[in-house]
Formats: sequence, structure tokens, C-alpha cells
Amino acid sequence: MEYKEIVNKIKPELDKVISFFERELIQIHIGRATPSLVEDVMVDCFGKKTPLKQLAAISTPEPKQILIQPWDKSYIEEIIFALEKSNLRATSIVEKDTIRLNLPGLTEEFRKNLLRLLSEKQEDGKKTIRRWREEVWSEIQQGFREGEIREDDKFRAKDELQDLVDEYNKKIEEIGDRKKKEIQG
Repeated sequence: MEYKEIVNKIKPELDKVISFFERELIQIHIGRATPSLVEDVMVDCFGKKTPLKQLAAISTPEPKQILIQPWDKSYIEEIIFALEKSNLRATSIVEKDTIRLNLPGLTEEFRKNLLRLLSEKQEDGKKTIRRWREEVWSEIQQGFREGEIREDDKFRAKDELQDLVDEYNKKIEEIGDRKKKEIQG
């Protein structure tokens, strides 16, 4: 196998890391309500975990409020329980067959917690990228040991692999920096 094929085959995996990281950051709310903050909250309904977006209509009637209208009002208790476990720190109010979530304003302490959480998520993304780099590097070395990859190609592959890893780490940094600016207001 050509070393370029080995290096290029992780690009889709690294793209998945970036997509996952972006989805994770959407859940770090900064005081503005969006349906994405709650739509993937898993609700224990009918003995299985179901995303909230499959159980209710979700809207944002006000900048700091999320309105959840369950398809069936028997879901309300399970939805509230799942929301309380989700670390949203929002106040939920049940009105007839709807749930209103009021998001808190950002205190300095809350901002610090969000920045710490952002940092943890960035590091998780980078760890995943490093794991992929190690896996591909092992495959390249194995190809070299088996005589399928020449020595100079092995070192070219190492450089190209590191360039690719640096590119994706830079993407994580840039995305994280944008979110950091949002949090700091």
C-alpha cells in the first residue's frame, strides 16, 4: 500500500473529530437560547433512551427561553428529569402541556466554568487526533518492516502525517477560540 493512501485514509476520521467537537460546543450555552442546547438530551421514555427532539417540538420564543411542547403530555415528567440531569442550569416551569426553560445569565464564576469545560473538550479532541496519528504511524512502520514502504517514504509519510495532525489541531484551536470569545462576551 502506498504511504499516501495510509495517511489520507484518516482524513474522514479527523473530519468526524472536528464535527463532534463542534456539536459538543453547541451544547455549551452562553446565555442565548437555541433548540440545539436541548434537542439531543436523552430522555428515558418507554424503557429506552430517546433524544428530546423526537419527543417534542422545541422553539425559542425569547432570547433566554426555550419552549418544549411534548407530542404527548405523559412525557413531561421524564423530560424534566432528563433536563435536570443535563447540567443546563436552567429553571423549568411546566404550564399545562408545555415546559418553559429559563436560562440563567452568565456570572463570572459560570463563565470560568464554561471556559474550563471548553478547554477540556478541546483537549479531548486533540487526544483523539493524537490517537489517530499513533495508529497511522504504527501502520506506516509496519509497512516499512514488511518491505512495502521504502525508508525515505516512511519519513515523508511521518512529515505529511504530522502536517495533517497540525492542520486539524489548528482547526480545533480556531473553533475553540471563537467559542472562548463568545463566552467572554
